[in-house]
Amino acid sequence: MLRPSIPRIGRSLNTFRRSLHHVPLLPHNFQNGVPGLLSPAAFDISWTQYQSLMVEKLNVLTAGGEWESRTPKEILLKYARDPNSAPIFNYASMAHNNAFFFNCLSPKPAAMPKILKEELTASFSSIETLKQEFIVTASSMFGPGFVWLVMGRDRRFSLLTTYLAGSPYPGAHYRKQNVDMNTEDKSVSEHMRRINRGPPANSVGAFGAYSGNQSLAPGAADVLPVLCINTWEHVYLPDYGVGAFGGGGKKAYAESWWNAIDWDVVANNAGPSPGRGGI
Repeated sequence: MLRPSIPRIGRSLNTFRRSLHHVPLLPHNFQNGVPGLLSPAAFDISWTQYQSLMVEKLNVLTAGGEWESRTPKEILLKYARDPNSAPIFNYASMAHNNAFFFNCLSPKPAAMPKILKEELTASFSSIETLKQEFIVTASSMFGPGFVWLVMGRDRRFSLLTTYLAGSPYPGAHYRKQNVDMNTEDKSVSEHMRRINRGPPANSVGAFGAYSGNQSLAPGAADVLPVLCINTWEHVYLPDYGVGAFGGGGKKAYAESWWNAIDWDVVANNAGPSPGRGGI
């Protein structure tokens, strides 16, 4: 006897009418997983299933509003300082961060472009140093998040870590989320909520690839992200395990990730080098 289909729990009817956010197409076909990094099953969990969940949640939260057709990056920057909109920020930021991670992967990585290699070497003394810094930082993180390669206005590069759904963009560095995405902290006074929803303390001009960074919090890093590694457990646990007794785990995953980077995408994210003919 056929049973009537039952809608998935938590899915609003508005999701079917308003699905303006979609899982984006990746630049490469990873139907068989990411060679040398993620098996088909791990790729399905960390991209197909997880990205679909982030998009579905974002559609439900923004349906019918003025931001329902904006990009996840625009949405996360908009709601970064609104503690009452923490769920919107979290889902938008994770949708963006996860897509950024997968966009920088390739099934057949090419050699690092010459100018990018020179600039990275100038910042880290050698590419091997950058590699080891990335691996050590990622494997040492106590908790899930992302490790980012970021570029400053002087085209000097450094590493930046963000935890959970944190964002590397300067426009989100003044984020004050006193309300958890699943619970509301009643101890936070309305006075503090108004402060957290207030305007950024100062602003900076836009230039080149930084044109989206129109506000800067006190002490924030004025940087542009060009590459990241995702250290959430659901990404590496299926293939690498917890790494007990020094084998496998997050470190082995980070080492494999380095060999799957699409350096052409990284170079494109960094943009052309002024006065040097571009990358």
